[in-house]
Amino acid sequence: MANCTGNRVSTIHSFDEYTNNLIEEICSNTHDCQEPDDKVRKEIASLVSSAMKKNLTAPIVSLFAKLQEYHRKFNIPLGALGLDRSRLEELALKHQQIDEHMVSVGGRLTQALPIADEANDRVEAYLAQKGVEAASGIELWPEIQENAKRIKHILRMSDADWNSTSGQLRNAVDSVETLGSLINLPGKAIEAIGRVTKTYRMRLTPYYTSLIMPGLVNDPIMLQSIPTGEMIDNAGIEIPPVAADHSPARLIDQFYPRVLTIKATNMCAMYCTHCLRLAHIGKRDKVYSKEAYGEALAYIRNNDRIRDVLITGGDAFILPNSILKFILAELDGIDHVKIKRLGTRVPVTMPMRVNDELLDILEASNDQKPVRVVTQINTAREITPVSRDTFRKISKRVFAVLNQAVLLKGINDSRVKMWKLCETIQESYVRPYYIFNCSYRNPQFKHFRVPLEVGRDIVESMYGNISGDAIPRYISTAGGKIPMHRDNVVGKNDSNEYTLRKPWNDVEVLYPDADPDVYDKKGFAFEEYMKE
Repeated sequence: MANCTGNRVSTIHSFDEYTNNLIEEICSNTHDCQEPDDKVRKEIASLVSSAMKKNLTAPIVSLFAKLQEYHRKFNIPLGALGLDRSRLEELALKHQQIDEHMVSVGGRLTQALPIADEANDRVEAYLAQKGVEAASGIELWPEIQENAKRIKHILRMSDADWNSTSGQLRNAVDSVETLGSLINLPGKAIEAIGRVTKTYRMRLTPYYTSLIMPGLVNDPIMLQSIPTGEMIDNAGIEIPPVAADHSPARLIDQFYPRVLTIKATNMCAMYCTHCLRLAHIGKRDKVYSKEAYGEALAYIRNNDRIRDVLITGGDAFILPNSILKFILAELDGIDHVKIKRLGTRVPVTMPMRVNDELLDILEASNDQKPVRVVTQINTAREITPVSRDTFRKISKRVFAVLNQAVLLKGINDSRVKMWKLCETIQESYVRPYYIFNCSYRNPQFKHFRVPLEVGRDIVESMYGNISGDAIPRYISTAGGKIPMHRDNVVGKNDSNEYTLRKPWNDVEVLYPDADPDVYDKKGFAFEEYMKE
């Protein structure tokens, strides 16, 4: 039987702890040594030859890995494989010398590769599930195109109608009758939707309607755009999200001394079922007078603390180009205004609105002072080849495109769905910026609210698993945006209310959490109507 230790003759080399330990393990004394068979000898000989001849690190790592494996499993001695310690040290030195960053073979084999394997195992479930649980509009594009073909036929829309803003708005789905002709819904659902639309507006563009997958109960696009009975059943006292106490001037909302909002229109291409301003949209679309905009601009002009102005509504991109150009030019002429933001869902609800003229307006203003486009994408389904291309075009003309998602039950309240959303929008030229906990101010959509701890688990699970700049900040709104870091959550009382600390002034406020019984309730939204 061969000597279990192999030849102990070696040259003094300087290796790190990982490589020294690896070599010691492979060369260590063993008991009950086994003689290798010819197959093993040939395998090792081939690995040695490759490691010696090639100026690559991988063959050296492969050799050391196999030697470690055989030593641990079978106690095969080094000498029986035609090797000695000096040859191992020679190859270890070669690995370190040819690696551009002088990474050692021990560090790579015993530290880096196991860490990578552990990380791979950690995301394996996500990689296996993301296309099933959270398929994007890109992955479902053939089905979406079929939906579009069917919708165009039913609504008698030409291709020119489909690809134009006017055609999309003229054929918008705003009645229960039209909705029922496009989507197969149970009678109970149609009845409930009709009950809700007596109070709240419903509007889906034909394009956005095409993103709905037929037969999918609680489709994430349906949940965001088609009101369900909960909106009436949840009736209660609404806390105005943008009331008079935060409106120092006409069309203005202001929560912070240096940042404010111009609510420039009440119009949207699609009215979201979780909209903060749901009760204030009104029954008719409105673009306001220049006098109204003038009062808002005068307030900004006379307040030199204001640095950042958000144009929203409604939806900023629904404004006529002439009005948007006017407002941006006026803001560019105010010296103390340094940043302009435009709030819009249009790139995912009606991307054909983003035409060359609008892009030119954005670029011209961005050349004066930075323009940021702030959108809201809540599910990877909303990213299609069309919307992705729209964001690509916008990103070439403005300073940044940012996403502010809302955490919503049944839409994005799982790790897989939120990871997929953030990765998909990042790949579509949009940076994930905020995730808002769904507001407690509007009782109409308390069925969408997700407990804070669920949201924090989702966001914190992203660290180390997806790209760092694809990880948004988790925010709750309670008289301002409060980051949901651990030190901002002071405690929770018996009434299911959190005490949150505003980091900018240390003021503590109560924040009602989602009702756990409502969140855990079965038969949510459209599932309820499937019982008939």
